[in-house]
Amino acid sequence: MNKEILNTGVQSFIDKNINTDIMSVLLKKSIFQGVSPQELAQQIESKKKCQKKLPTWFETPGIYYPKKINIEQTSSEISAQYKSEIIAGKSVADLTGGFGIDSYYFSKKIASVFYCEIDADLHEIASHNFKILSAKNIQAFAKNGLDFLKGSDEKFDWIYIDPSRRNKTKGKVFQLSDCEPNIADNLAFIFRKSDTVLIKTAPLLDISMGISELSDVKEIHIVAINNDVKELLWVLEKGAVGKIRIRTINFTKSGQQHFDFLLNDEKHIVSQFSAPLKYLYEPNASILKSGAFKTIGKAYGLHKLQQHTHLYTSNALIDFSGRRFQIISVNSYNKKSLKNLNIKKANITTRNFPDSVATIRKKFNITEGGNSFLFFFKNLEDIHQVALCHKV
Repeated sequence: MNKEILNTGVQSFIDKNINTDIMSVLLKKSIFQGVSPQELAQQIESKKKCQKKLPTWFETPGIYYPKKINIEQTSSEISAQYKSEIIAGKSVADLTGGFGIDSYYFSKKIASVFYCEIDADLHEIASHNFKILSAKNIQAFAKNGLDFLKGSDEKFDWIYIDPSRRNKTKGKVFQLSDCEPNIADNLAFIFRKSDTVLIKTAPLLDISMGISELSDVKEIHIVAINNDVKELLWVLEKGAVGKIRIRTINFTKSGQQHFDFLLNDEKHIVSQFSAPLKYLYEPNASILKSGAFKTIGKAYGLHKLQQHTHLYTSNALIDFSGRRFQIISVNSYNKKSLKNLNIKKANITTRNFPDSVATIRKKFNITEGGNSFLFFFKNLEDIHQVALCHKV
């Protein structure tokens, strides 16, 4: 951490050049003594990435920014605040602190937060920012989180872990056993230090695989922002038995969409099927990730278009945790039908369909956008169809 970057003139330059092309900064000679063009470019690029993801950090003077990859890997403010609502008590140990976003939001609710980060530079940066943000109840430790637990006599109300999802060759991984730290191998020890554990995992982690690797799973939270799944959050409680509750949430510009269910109930529900009726419903991304394909239909009293076509329909319009459309027409999937629709521009979605969106656009010369929505799907008779819809 180069403290020269915190000087008023340097900070002013960063703010004034937040939208400047990074290459133009890199190619200039050093403007400030003790600060290289590479360091300036890093601060500008990383701060720019925080504008929407971390607005509190972006808008607070004197914040020091780490490498761009650290910003990309950190929680957003929306998801960090959501995590802080899950935990309770007086103490939490964040074993993989990173840039400190989660620890900061924990500190707004929990009296004592113990932040651990093995990367010394990242630890120094986060510690500086905690002071700038007046988060005085965070104790920062520049060490491996598991080593911190081993050296502590304290038992914590919660332990939070966001394991690194990159292997030794820097490739992305999606199994818990390939992450660092290996939670499954250390879970018995972790439970000696806390009865409740919150784990953040990659959105691509298979839920059934995660359950098989972990024990004592009580809840799984699936967090989406603007219909893009960002995090899976696993709540582990020592000795937990019984059904696992799945909680889905999608943060949108107009509000929040919640849908909760018991995982085991999904397999016992019998779906009701129908040809497309007056309205079409598409569950949000967090629900689709949860696998609640039968539960969602039953909960809302909807009919499914086909067993593996995760679209739903009804004659009466209802509130729904996802997108709602009025069906204008249902058509066969062939060149003649598509030509008769005379659609040159549309938003395209495929469900249980052999052709990709890109293939369909190229085949029928349909550009992206506009007010028309085309759903390509397989119906009850296993026939490929196209529904022309308008968003409700």
